Amino acid sequence: LVFRTMRGAAVVFCVGVVGGAAALVPRVTTLPRLAPLEAASCDRRGALEHLAVAAAAVAAAPATTLAAAEASRVFVAGATGQTGRRIVELLSTTDGVDVVGGVRNVAKAQKALAESSVVVRGAMVQKVEGVSPVDLAHLDVVEDSVDDMAKTLQGAEALVVATGFVPGNPLKMDAAAHAVDNLGTVALVDAAKKAGVKKVVMVSSILTNGRNWGQENSPGFQITNAFGHVLDEKIQAENYLRASGLDYTIVRPGGLKAKPPTGGLKVSKEDTLNSGEVSRDLVALVCVAALSDKSAANKVVEIIEDDALPPGAGAVAFP
Repeated sequence: LVFRTMRGAAVVFCVGVVGGAAALVPRVTTLPRLAPLEAASCDRRGALEHLAVAAAAVAAAPATTLAAAEASRVFVAGATGQTGRRIVELLSTTDGVDVVGGVRNVAKAQKALAESSVVVRGAMVQKVEGVSPVDLAHLDVVEDSVDDMAKTLQGAEALVVATGFVPGNPLKMDAAAHAVDNLGTVALVDAAKKAGVKKVVMVSSILTNGRNWGQENSPGFQITNAFGHVLDEKIQAENYLRASGLDYTIVRPGGLKAKPPTGGLKVSKEDTLNSGEVSRDLVALVCVAALSDKSAANKVVEIIEDDALPPGAGAVAFP
């Protein structure tokens, strides 16, 4: 007997005689599970019976568990970021999805994504977990041209934008936020259109549109925007995506936490939340859900954790 695991399905092969010739006959234990096939019973009749049952099980299985060739390709820009790597990890374990991570330095990213460590990113100290091996491709929203990024995105049906500047030198933050969260993201949207991408999910922030609903003097807006006027830059990219004609979902999380969620997920309409925190794990969950949920089409949602709800309470529902 030879045992092999394929996408979580245990497959057993035995040597039997089918049609007068030796053959390898599979026993598929994906739902529904088949009775154990003993080596002693692996004659022609037993092999044919198990082959018939296996074929019926495969035919009845959901389409998403079959035909890897039909998998949808999802490109995640900013795959080494704290949120991006969580999105990549979640997508890599999703049936029917072929995920590609966009990174500035592929060799460096391969090592960084595989490691679990404590890192310093600008003004933040965060713990990061290792990510299962995935395909990586070079993508730099600041240095690459629209044409170059379009070539990189070729073949992707969906794009998740999880890029963002890293706060650091106070004298350079304005320029960095403008280059990444505004101009670079706008160029990436243009590249997506040119490459034929059908769906774009963008990670932004609550209060991005704060100036337009009387929140410019709120503590959340003042503190966040102090870092490179990043909210003023993000709103430019948001508006560009909304006017692009692409199917989009913009996810605006509250203050980001590296730890697992301590409260249930709260999903609100745009321009409704001015405070609150949310685990990056939940941000990744919402982004992945938005890729396939038709009710998320052309919407802006804001998300935080609600401590009145237990962690994991409620499904992702787009208002």
